[in-house]
Amino acid sequence: MQIDFENYSIAPVHIKDAWRICDFVVSNSERLKPFFPQTLKANLTPTLAEIFVKTKVKQFGNREEYLFTIKENTNRTIIGLLYVKELFKAPNQAELAYCISYQYEGRGITSKLVSEIVDWSFNHLGLETLQIIAHKTNLGSLRVAEKNGFTFQKTLSKSHQKFDGESVDMELYELYNKVP
Repeated sequence: MQIDFENYSIAPVHIKDAWRICDFVVSNSERLKPFFPQTLKANLTPTLAEIFVKTKVKQFGNREEYLFTIKENTNRTIIGLLYVKELFKAPNQAELAYCISYQYEGRGITSKLVSEIVDWSFNHLGLETLQIIAHKTNLGSLRVAEKNGFTFQKTLSKSHQKFDGESVDMELYELYNKVP
C-alpha cells in the first residue's frame, strides 16, 4: 500500500528505511524530543534504527502497530512518520501519532495524509474510534486533528512522559467511524 499526494507519499515502514529514519530523527531531534522521546531514543544511531525498523516491520506484519513513513518523492527522503498504535488498549480503537520535519510543516501534508490513514483505519482495519493525543502547545497537531474532524474530549492529566522525564497533561481528540 502506498498513498501519493502531490510530491509526497506514505507507505508502510520497510527494512530499507532504517538509515533514512535515523537521518530524519537526528535532524529533527529537538523537535521530536518533547513528544516522541521513545522514537528519538530508538533511532539515534544507524544500528539502533535498524533494530527499531525490524521491530516495526514485524509489528506491522503481526497487526500489532502500524508505522508509516512520509516521504518526499523526488529524492525519497523521509520527512515524517505516522503511527496507528495502541490497538489493544480498547476494542476497535487506536491512536494516531505523527511527526513531520520542520521544513515541511504548515503545508497541509500531515493533514492530508492523516485523512488517508483515517479512511484506511476505518475501512481496512475496521476500527470504530481513532484518537489523537497532543500537547496544548502543539498547535500544528491540534489543527491536524480538527481539520480531520476529530473533536476535543478531555485533558489527560500527566499522561505523557517527555524525554527529560517530566510528566505533562495532554489533550485527547477522538473521531468515530460513521457506519452507513
